[in-house]
Amino acid sequence: MTKYTPTPMRPELVVCPKSDCGASDHIGIHSHKERRYICHTCHRTFAETTGTMLYGRKHPIWVVLVVLSLLAYGCPIPALVATFDLDERTIADWQDKAGQHAKRVQHQVVCQGQVDVGQVQADELYTKTQAGAVWVATAMTVFSRLWLWGAISWDRDTALVEPVIAQVRAAAQIGKPILFAVDGFKAYVSCILKVFRDPQRTGKRGRPPLKVWDNLHIVQVVKQRVGRRLTSNTRRMAAWRRPKRSCGRPRWNWVGSTRRISSG
Repeated sequence: MTKYTPTPMRPELVVCPKSDCGASDHIGIHSHKERRYICHTCHRTFAETTGTMLYGRKHPIWVVLVVLSLLAYGCPIPALVATFDLDERTIADWQDKAGQHAKRVQHQVVCQGQVDVGQVQADELYTKTQAGAVWVATAMTVFSRLWLWGAISWDRDTALVEPVIAQVRAAAQIGKPILFAVDGFKAYVSCILKVFRDPQRTGKRGRPPLKVWDNLHIVQVVKQRVGRRLTSNTRRMAAWRRPKRSCGRPRWNWVGSTRRISSG
């Protein structure tokens, strides 16, 4: 069996976990055996795994990482229990802790309004579980293949799509052009219109009007089927039309619609 060799300790990549300290240039190694760092600013020592899902785990780190990797690639939990002699509740706890840590990292690294998303592709996936059918909505940037966010729900409705669009808004740079590529699910248009708008301060009393972002575009691909056979495929782009009158209500119009009838 291959012997597990821990990675070298890198104090130059570590930040003090104490909130009122946050020093990064005065971190040293306190103990190689216990794998602990020391902050020379506040004189506090902390474990290498502080702030990660590996903190406080009683099993070797390589076991936790291997189990999580196998889970991510669809390995069934009973197979992991039999192979590594673990309890099902332990594996479920590791999976839950890993998901919470990944969510925090996504919030702090991606969803900070610093991403030039460009073209965003959003879609829903339908999967079957022992508890029933589940819908998974995801969004990612097309050019960099950066996964922005995902959400899970029992129903394919607005509540499934809106959190994903909200996190795309949190990651996107304000003022940059955005092109959404979505399917024919009508909740996308209403959610994008609701999320990607900002209040326009006029100095008057009352709630300020909300203005949709400039250079915001939506492309929809609407597929129609009869049974399992694809009968038509419609591509259309949504354009923002401003009202002619001041009291008119702005809305989306579909322009440039093209339809391709499938041959079989």
